[in-house]
Amino acid sequence: MPLVSRKGILAIAAVIDIAIHARGRPVSAKALAARHKLPPRHLEPVLQALVRGGILRGTRGPHGGYELAREHKRITAEDILRAAGSAEGPGDLPMPISALVNEVVRPALIDAECVFSTALGRITIEEMAKRAEALK
Repeated sequence: MPLVSRKGILAIAAVIDIAIHARGRPVSAKALAARHKLPPRHLEPVLQALVRGGILRGTRGPHGGYELAREHKRITAEDILRAAGSAEGPGDLPMPISALVNEVVRPALIDAECVFSTALGRITIEEMAKRAEALK
């Protein structure tokens, strides 16, 4: 089972893409979606969640789009996943309510998430953007 959801992976990829392509002007959602071969409607809720989370800054209008709200080195994968978690998705299912979930499953996953969160907190967008630019 993947620890990072599809939405989380998409959010991290979007922030890296914006870090690479927003050279002095915002990156449009349409251009971003095209590079990732997605319909813009799938990307928009994630981008809006990243704006609400203070990761991105959105600009409206014909020359609008998205840019980083703070420096590369001050944005971690953990920051992005936390912000992306607030994106609404029609496929999200409610959490089951039971003693098994509350007393066994959740505590075990909380421990694993703490370790995972610490590791994510050490990964910066600056590092990943450098790797991505090396692909060119």
